[in-house]
Amino acid sequence: MTTDEEKKLWEEYSRTGRGRDELIKRYLPLIKYVVGRMAVTPPSGLDYEDILSFGVFGLIDAVEKFDASKGFVFQTYAIPRIRGAILDELRKCDWFSRTGREKVQRLNRAMEKILRDKGELRDEWVMQELDIDEEEYYEVQELASRGYITSLDDSTPLEDGDVAVEATLADDRETAAERLDYESEKQQLVEALQELPERERQMLSLYYYEGLTLKEIGSVLGVSESRVSQIHGKGLSMLRTILKAKMNE
Repeated sequence: MTTDEEKKLWEEYSRTGRGRDELIKRYLPLIKYVVGRMAVTPPSGLDYEDILSFGVFGLIDAVEKFDASKGFVFQTYAIPRIRGAILDELRKCDWFSRTGREKVQRLNRAMEKILRDKGELRDEWVMQELDIDEEEYYEVQELASRGYITSLDDSTPLEDGDVAVEATLADDRETAAERLDYESEKQQLVEALQELPERERQMLSLYYYEGLTLKEIGSVLGVSESRVSQIHGKGLSMLRTILKAKMNE
């Protein structure tokens, strides 16, 4: 469908209310894109198709509320709503249970203690501190990966060009002090990333900067998608721990 045809669809829908279903079908691929960028493992009783169906709720809401006359790109408007609808439904399914949260909190506390005491993080030290074996350690890493972070650099490759997620945010002008704070935090993040082990650093770079899906990253690293999810969780936990230590310096 050309851009002109798409524009006509929106004009027809805005004027008469007809063509909603055609617009929804037009943007269905956007749901797969959003799900592919979310480090989410379906909870027991659900599968990938269920998660896609949750995204449909967000897409429908976006189509019904979008005002094409304001000149915004629909994809930019829809992405956070699709993502939000998926997360809302997963929360209803208790996708990240209290037990899971407690395990991740224990992991974070253990990492903080080890980094404080030894100045670096090693898997064997974390497992020893938690008194768990390698299998349990990987399980907690995968749980940690279910925490969701939105990158302002996310973009959607579509017919009419990449759409940055940051375009959906308010354009509030920052003060000089706020700008300095931002630059300081950015530098801390860069330094923290450099302290990660090579594989975790590569994983986060491929996911948040290159925009690859977990499956695509698995092909690059030569590991399963499940293992990629574990590496993602470990990388986020390590990054969080290092950043917290830097902020307390």
